[in-house]
Amino acid sequence: MSRMSAFSSPFLLGFDEVERVLDRVAKGANEGYPPYNIERLDPNESKLLEGNGGNGDVLRITLAVAGFTRDQLDVTLEESQLVIRGRQVDDQTRQYLHRGIAARQFQRSFVLAEGMEILGAELKDGLLSIDLARPEPEKVVRKIAIDVKE
Repeated sequence: MSRMSAFSSPFLLGFDEVERVLDRVAKGANEGYPPYNIERLDPNESKLLEGNGGNGDVLRITLAVAGFTRDQLDVTLEESQLVIRGRQVDDQTRQYLHRGIAARQFQRSFVLAEGMEILGAELKDGLLSIDLARPEPEKVVRKIAIDVKE
């Protein structure tokens, strides 16, 4: 049996890539670690924003990555996905009497809209902040000529 999609309407042509992205987002929505915030910034608020020019929105994704060093974190852009990975390795030389803080690995992905620009990343006080710019889209109106056939 085939699955019925919200994008199966004959009025929504060429949206199959959007449907695939939404499926990917839905699969990753159940991840709980690490916790994160997404906020809209005042363009004057970040040191990383100097090249933005004030056009469009500026967003910041902040992940709580306490215990991770810069070398244990990896931020990459893979096609239209921002992927943040953290890898900690157990220190076998330590002998724990109680172990409540485990070495963890995680991967957190965010699907970015076309045109999103990553301005930079900063690790401070156990928080990894990634600043993004969403430029204002140009409004494009194009007149289509109508040919007359007789």
